[in-house]
Amino acid sequence: MKLCKQGRIERIEMKKQNNIILGIVLLLVSFLYIVVRGSVYTIAFDVSRDLQPLEAYQIQIDQDKELVRITDTRLEEKTKTLYVTLQAVSRGKVFVEVETDEIDIFKRIYVHRLGIITEEDYFGKATGSRILPICITIWLAFAFVGLIRQCRKDVKENLYQYKTIRDLALVFYTASLLIGQIPYLLSNDGIVRTVASTLNAASVFAFFAFPIAFVVSILVTISNIQLLRKEGKTWRNLLGCFLGLLICIGTVFPYGLGEVLQRVTFVDVHNEQGIALYVETLVENGILVVVTYLECILLSTILLATKAAKRIPTFDRDYILILGCKIKSDGTLTNLLKGRADRALAFARMQKEATGKDLVFVPSGGKGADEVMAEAEAIRNYLLQSGIPEEQILTENQSVNTYENFQNAMALIRTNTTLPNPKLAFATTNYHVFRSGILAAKQGIRAEGIGSGTRSYFWINAFIREFTATVYAERKVHIWIVAGMEVCVLILIGILYFSVQM
Repeated sequence: MKLCKQGRIERIEMKKQNNIILGIVLLLVSFLYIVVRGSVYTIAFDVSRDLQPLEAYQIQIDQDKELVRITDTRLEEKTKTLYVTLQAVSRGKVFVEVETDEIDIFKRIYVHRLGIITEEDYFGKATGSRILPICITIWLAFAFVGLIRQCRKDVKENLYQYKTIRDLALVFYTASLLIGQIPYLLSNDGIVRTVASTLNAASVFAFFAFPIAFVVSILVTISNIQLLRKEGKTWRNLLGCFLGLLICIGTVFPYGLGEVLQRVTFVDVHNEQGIALYVETLVENGILVVVTYLECILLSTILLATKAAKRIPTFDRDYILILGCKIKSDGTLTNLLKGRADRALAFARMQKEATGKDLVFVPSGGKGADEVMAEAEAIRNYLLQSGIPEEQILTENQSVNTYENFQNAMALIRTNTTLPNPKLAFATTNYHVFRSGILAAKQGIRAEGIGSGTRSYFWINAFIREFTATVYAERKVHIWIVAGMEVCVLILIGILYFSVQM
């Protein structure tokens, strides 16, 4: 087991290294391509306001020493565009002017240390800069395919893993980046515009998911009102409202932050030379990154939990564990617990009909302080009333939570069987299947779950609770991932700021 786990970790690390290596290679290819081609650049001037013969245009370069020289000029009458081709000579900043009696157009040009000419911004458009969005798209596509393969492999090996949620969330996040990058694939807007498009792509998912999130928030609020009426007023029953409100505010707030600062304060967030614009952009994109990532985790949690809930275990089980929950004051089963027991009974019948194989029921759950008997005993009584013989029931009545349900049940099973590797199924409520399977897997127990239904007003909030639990369980990993994303945002905005300050 340790060798298999070590081998899987090594494969994951190798894939990460491959992604990093590919990113470095594509970055170097882009850099070298721009260096080779960048010393010659053609500026396009729109002369539609005063279209004249080529000889009528006066082209001047404002330079004390020769930084660039004109190597060619041409006029396309069809597009009403004057093209001026420049050759880099020396490092510096110059203005190229096209003048007639009717027009006077300036273009700012930077010549870099390596002889690369850029337009308007220090990291602006350059000859060959079209390769940048192409390389970014290639890298994102490579990462996207790799993540999909990893998810499929994880689900095939064992559906019940927190890392599967994380990897699927990264699939959705990478897909949003990839979709957002595609419109810029054939553009040639330079490093600055490519950086800006990458930042915009990071918020695509949150932007398009907002209408859905808004509608879902309303539905969750309605279901939470029903939940509060029927199940009691607790903060847990308001989780759906809190999360929906957080996502909606987190999506809307960044888009209105600039206008609020501009109208309510003296902060000028429209000055490209000022620091305020870039601090505001950092805050906006920082919030959207977190919101988008949370939405991706929520979506992947719902999809995987639904998949786990609808999954039917293979018909070769030796035992089926029934996870306990609160019973009624008279010792009978609540509707929630009855649903779990009935689901186990239904699976036993399906297996018997398909293969002729009987299984042993393992009701599990101890006695709470406010309960008249152990939950397992109440389930056992229900099974006996349903026609299950005494010898086909193995009762575990000491556990106090789901983790102990599996731990104690497996210890009991091993002392009552001669099978070297007994095959286990478990029955619980639909929203609880996925996390229960994870708790089993953490103990090295391979078990397949089957889920019972519950009322709509309950399971919506229950899925939110499962989402909260999965985020909390891997909080350190999620913090590192978000921190890495925020560092990337900081670097990209730093490029934008540095470009206009030069």
